[in-house]
Amino acid sequence: MCFSAEADLIGGILVGGAGVDALRHVGHRRELVLAALPLVFGAHQMIEAFTWWGLDGRVPEGIGNAATWVYLTIAFLLPLVVPLAVLSVEPDPGRRRMVTPFAILGVAVSATLLFELFTGPVSAAVAGLYIAYDVDLSFGGQMTVLYVAATCGPLLLSSRRRIMVFGVLNLAAVTVLARLMASGVISLWCAWAAVCSVAIVIHLRTADRPSEPVSTGVPG
Repeated sequence: MCFSAEADLIGGILVGGAGVDALRHVGHRRELVLAALPLVFGAHQMIEAFTWWGLDGRVPEGIGNAATWVYLTIAFLLPLVVPLAVLSVEPDPGRRRMVTPFAILGVAVSATLLFELFTGPVSAAVAGLYIAYDVDLSFGGQMTVLYVAATCGPLLLSSRRRIMVFGVLNLAAVTVLARLMASGVISLWCAWAAVCSVAIVIHLRTADRPSEPVSTGVPG
């Protein structure tokens, strides 16, 4: 989520480029989910550009509405995908057992949010420097807390020091960005998606890999 269609589009292209680089540096199958996240973030931002254009009347309303649904679907899948990405690269069995409940929580959160998305009314409107999405969620406040727990908790539990440190920074960034958007100032989630993507690329470029590598089919 960014502050304009142009920012979403440019940011999505740059983040998608980081995603391609991440896939080029995958050394094990277990890293594929993590490496795919920047591509997901990039696609997410570019899709939102069509939501902006639909609300501005620059593309047909149906395209803008479809973009809104796809954008929210991706957002609601992140509580499932992020814990799986962390779990996949976690080498310590004890930490894997600690992260597993967050993966289960992520499944429940994503399933609940997707059910609400596809059964209830959905709307989007420009609210200053961001798009305000409205989904008729039951227990919206509680779902927000569980969403944050599922997406941020696994990072904090990683045995890899830099993933854990990034988890602390991520929690702080999420808090600040949520406050900025809630106060109607601006949405800078796209900038944080870029930071996350660069962090993933750096991790994959420098990760220790004691096991057999696997080809991803992406040219080196």
